[in-house]
Amino acid sequence: MTLTAEAIETLKAVSTATLTTVLLKKGLRNVWLRGAAPLRPGQPRLVGPAFTLRFVPAREDLATPASWASPISTRAAIEAMPEGCVAVVDAMGVTDAGIFGDILCARMQKRGVAALVTDGVVRDVAGVLETNLPVWCRGVAAPPSVAGLTFVAWQEPIGCGGVAVFPNDIIVVDQDGAVLIPAGLLAAVLAEAPEQERMEAWIMTKVDEGASLPGLYPMNAETKVLYEASTK
Repeated sequence: MTLTAEAIETLKAVSTATLTTVLLKKGLRNVWLRGAAPLRPGQPRLVGPAFTLRFVPAREDLATPASWASPISTRAAIEAMPEGCVAVVDAMGVTDAGIFGDILCARMQKRGVAALVTDGVVRDVAGVLETNLPVWCRGVAAPPSVAGLTFVAWQEPIGCGGVAVFPNDIIVVDQDGAVLIPAGLLAAVLAEAPEQERMEAWIMTKVDEGASLPGLYPMNAETKVLYEASTK
């Protein structure tokens, strides 16, 4: 199924917490990208297809400032990013070398990239924030990427935050972090996630009214009847 504008709007109304529950019911436990936290509080929930980038450990003959002008470079990868994508960067959890700084993030913003998600860190944080590119990462560090990493490829399968990410998998990010929806499960998630969100909202109203949790969360048969009646 293609990630349409309608599908994006539907997923924007579903929290990453709800998505993990829906995917857990389908047997997927490992979909939350560890270490990818919002760089700025209050960033909106965003949805987009994954555009993947991969780093490996730094090797002194390859990880040099001169490599930034190579045909295989983060600069070249950014120019290949389509509008609306979520750039997902495998930085192997390295926290002492910033994968992107303000200039690269500014260019991504100009190209219409929806967000940057990484299990690594960024640099030039004040400038990155000024670009208004939404970023989910592990933190910040002053040294450049080549101080600890070698960039090797884009648009191939990666591991980010301990999760296997394939190009065009669906990424949803909010204040709880980043969650992956496998592209092949998009239709099923779109069919089930909004109902899960509605059901939990109804449960919350009952909690606000003073209802106890046993039989409510999860619902027993009697509670399900009440819920179904409320939706008619």
